[in-house]
Amino acid sequence: MIVVKDIHKQYGETVALKKVTFSVEKAELFGLIGPDGAGKTSLMRILMSLYLPDSGTATMSGLDVVDDYKKIRLITGYMPGRFSLYPDLTVEENFSFFASVFGTTIQENYYLIKDIYQQIEPFKTRRAGKLSGGMKQKLALSCALIHKPEILILDEPTTGVDAVSRKEFWEMLKRLKAMGITILVSTPYMDEASLCDRIALIQEGSLLSVETPKAMTTSFSEDLWSIRSPKIYKTSILLEKLPSLISVNSFGQVLHLVTKKGVHSSKSIEQFLLQNKDIDISVERAEATIEDVFILLMNPQRAKA
Repeated sequence: MIVVKDIHKQYGETVALKKVTFSVEKAELFGLIGPDGAGKTSLMRILMSLYLPDSGTATMSGLDVVDDYKKIRLITGYMPGRFSLYPDLTVEENFSFFASVFGTTIQENYYLIKDIYQQIEPFKTRRAGKLSGGMKQKLALSCALIHKPEILILDEPTTGVDAVSRKEFWEMLKRLKAMGITILVSTPYMDEASLCDRIALIQEGSLLSVETPKAMTTSFSEDLWSIRSPKIYKTSILLEKLPSLISVNSFGQVLHLVTKKGVHSSKSIEQFLLQNKDIDISVERAEATIEDVFILLMNPQRAKA
């Protein structure tokens, strides 16, 4: 449904996308995962025919994003990163307006938005600009679905909303996928990656990996350790001197240490820290997360001798 091939985009001297290539299957929930400034929004705007690529091609349901941009806008629903509906119109007025733009009605495709609309219906006479972050998100998604699109493009839809709204939103996406809608969603939140069928990790305009979340974590190629310490900052500084270190990063109150495969044991790491006069250390093997994979792919050759 979506085919991106060698897309390159730059703004002056700044390269936003570097020969990006991937594809998304029909009714797939595909995640574009990366931090702010990675190139996610530029790519999505190219797919929605809002930006022109400098080189490369992209198609949506077989339609070229440059040559067939008018047709593409009829078969896609787009939810940009910033709330872009009319703040002075009510919830109901926004719905009616976007339905009329696509020559349809709320009633005609009500089954698509029913689960979402029922949550915001009590506020249908409230101006959109006065809604909470989670309610704005639901309204924007409903307006993107009102014309029954084949493809849904969502640019960081859960940024700035509470944890409960984030969970509800992803549950909605799963229901839409079950209806046969193809979904491309970008997010800076690594924990949301596991909710996708496949993901692409992107950093500084380059794709680092494209795989299922499970395949990505199980293919983690180095040793990963979970370290607990009452002196977490001091411990992380000490670990920077550990031989065969690849990276050490804080995950809340736990450190994730990555070392070259087969070099260390939990005992050798404990001994290293204890000889540096750290105390109450707990070292255990850990299961890799998407964030661990992302960090490793960013620093593949950092191991110390």
